[in-house]
Amino acid sequence: MGSAKIDQKILDQLKSCSKDEASLSKLEELVGEIVERYETTKDQLNLLEHAIKHDYDSILITELDLEKPGPRIVYVNSGFTKMTGYSKEEAIGNTPRMLQGEKTDPHVLERLKTRLIEGQAFFGHTVNYRKDGTEFINQWDIHPLTNDQGEITHWVSYQRDISDRSETSKVVFDANLDFDNLDEESKKTYIDLDIQGNIISSNKSFRELLGYDGDELKQIKMWDLVSDDDKGEAEYLFGDFDADSIEDRPYKWTFIKKNGDEVILEANIRNFVKEDSRIVRIHFDNISMRNRILKALEDKKKKISDIIGKKDEFTVRFARNGDGDVYCKFISDSFTTITGIDVSEVLEGGIDDVLEEKCKEEAMECVEKAFNGEGCSAKCQYKTSDGDYISVIQSFSPVFGADSDEVESVKSVAMIELEVEK
Repeated sequence: MGSAKIDQKILDQLKSCSKDEASLSKLEELVGEIVERYETTKDQLNLLEHAIKHDYDSILITELDLEKPGPRIVYVNSGFTKMTGYSKEEAIGNTPRMLQGEKTDPHVLERLKTRLIEGQAFFGHTVNYRKDGTEFINQWDIHPLTNDQGEITHWVSYQRDISDRSETSKVVFDANLDFDNLDEESKKTYIDLDIQGNIISSNKSFRELLGYDGDELKQIKMWDLVSDDDKGEAEYLFGDFDADSIEDRPYKWTFIKKNGDEVILEANIRNFVKEDSRIVRIHFDNISMRNRILKALEDKKKKISDIIGKKDEFTVRFARNGDGDVYCKFISDSFTTITGIDVSEVLEGGIDDVLEEKCKEEAMECVEKAFNGEGCSAKCQYKTSDGDYISVIQSFSPVFGADSDEVESVKSVAMIELEVEK
């Protein structure tokens, strides 16, 4: 049996499902291994989040689709809930538009959309709104997440509340630089070079990332920090700096930490004038960390999906009959795969028959909101064929008629709840 401790409630259920001691022992061993893998993955995610929590208040991951109603949120960390006041249940399945309001700058949103359509990262800020309606200035650092084939699959948004920031920029940028592409002073991992490639300053994030202190870095040329494969390009760019040789794109280099480990960083290069000297600033994005976050999330989802038959969500469609009563018009076959209950039972008996009693009212309130044109989400529990319950995050969205503003039905997507934090 795996070393992870199995909850007593689960053990009792295993006993009730076992025909003898031998089968019970086998079930305990299997569930123990599953719990152990789950705990390991959860610990890895917690470590990843702790590693970057000092740089960003919030992490949000969305699906790829940018068309209205917008990319659906698939993950938020606890920093997001603390910063916005929205719970994970309220955020997952919704879109980042939930944070927008009257003062949100539409021009910033348009630039954001354009950059993402082009597959580019975006850095900017505008006014957003917390759940209680209060305003805050949200700074985004948004990047594409790719699969092994290099295809963009998700967007990850690192966010900070900069409402209380009082400091002003201490640098004067060249007037001919595109304002949209300026690297803000607040971006967290960067170094400053002179035009011969000497490191004249570095921030705490960069020093801790590579394991050097500030004095050590001042004795090192920038290209001496990268791998042999990248050394030639770095020395060409910074050995005798010429702004015209810098392409308007991220450069990806492998850095060697002081302890010998490697880390892949994506570099964005800008130059500015400070006290009559030209300074080269390189802002770095930790590609290795970004990829590990995505891989950990995908591995966790895959492991739990394997347990429930390769399915992790199901779809429900609600409609109104001639009397105006709401009924379940459609439910996807994956519902049966996940719960073991035949779809026909739900269509005949209604969704109430398979919802846990405490969440029925909230679910029906969300259905009514969606029929009134307002998206909604709720945490629900559904019965399974073995008498247990499975938790889902369920979104409810209005579906409008083709030629009218009238809501003709409600589409609901229920996703298996994947907790990644205590």
